[in-house]
Amino acid sequence: MSLYNVQKLLYRLNRDELTRKRFETNRENLLAEYELTDEEREAILKPDIGLLYVLGVNGQILMHYAGMCHYEWNEYLDAMRQGIQRHGPVRAGVYAMTGYQGVEAHDSELRERHEKTKGREGDQNP
Repeated sequence: MSLYNVQKLLYRLNRDELTRKRFETNRENLLAEYELTDEEREAILKPDIGLLYVLGVNGQILMHYAGMCHYEWNEYLDAMRQGIQRHGPVRAGVYAMTGYQGVEAHDSELRERHEKTKGREGDQNP
């Protein structure tokens, strides 16, 4: 249930001017309105985009929050990669359900499949 609350807060920060103003002026009071773990609270306040990604925050919501926190696109992508390196695989949400391990792991797996396929095709052609 906690992931839902993190995403709900970030969604509101992304969409609602009043919520953003409250976040700027009194973050602790705003965060107290949501059932968050200490880890989630710290990740939001820091902001630790990589940890939020690993916690399972939806990429569309996280992308806008990262933009609000002045992350450039490449910084945002790099933060997610670093999150996996620091905190391990995605724990919840859609990326965990699909087994997605990040860009590098995905690219590596595709290269391995390609090499195996290429090797088999070479065996069949004299």
